[in-house]
Amino acid sequence: MNEDQDFNESLESERSDLENMDPNTISSDEKKKVSEKDHEGIGEAAIDAAEVTAKTAKFFKKKQKKSVDDEQDDKINELINDLQRTRADFENFRRQTEIQKTQYGNVVKFTTVKKVLPLLDDIERAIAANPDTLSPLAKSLEKTVKELGLTKIPSEVGMEFNPDLHDAVMVEGDGDSELIGETLRTGYYYENEVLRPTMVKVSKQ
Repeated sequence: MNEDQDFNESLESERSDLENMDPNTISSDEKKKVSEKDHEGIGEAAIDAAEVTAKTAKFFKKKQKKSVDDEQDDKINELINDLQRTRADFENFRRQTEIQKTQYGNVVKFTTVKKVLPLLDDIERAIAANPDTLSPLAKSLEKTVKELGLTKIPSEVGMEFNPDLHDAVMVEGDGDSELIGETLRTGYYYENEVLRPTMVKVSKQ
């Protein structure tokens, strides 16, 4: 920067000297020297202008590139958000499907096991009617019930009546206490749920 300033000051000094001199006394060499310096000054000014133009173009190009990069980043973030939402929706769908499959499987199992109960009732009644002859069958019946995952609902005589576990089809007496007087049909739990309540006769005492 100092060199440019010195050059310009020298040029202005020589031009001033020439202006103060008589044109007829100026030699051709001196005129040529001033002319060359004028051309050099113009050339350097042109170079400076070109550098400014190049820097300006580079700045706007960089700014434009940054704008494009920002737009691309926004697009990428939007796609990532869409992907995350899709994944969350899929996970919810998968969980709901698993729940529905489990519920459907339980319904099928309950329905299938429930269809076996009339057969168990017939065998139980047969054993009760012919205990001496069919007593060995009682153990097989207990084993089958256990293998099916069934558990008998307690209903001993004198036990307090529970409407959640017992189905009262007959009621005798007029007391305040409701007790089981007789078991008419065995009830069962299946997987800790009441599959069928026990059919009982209730005695009020």
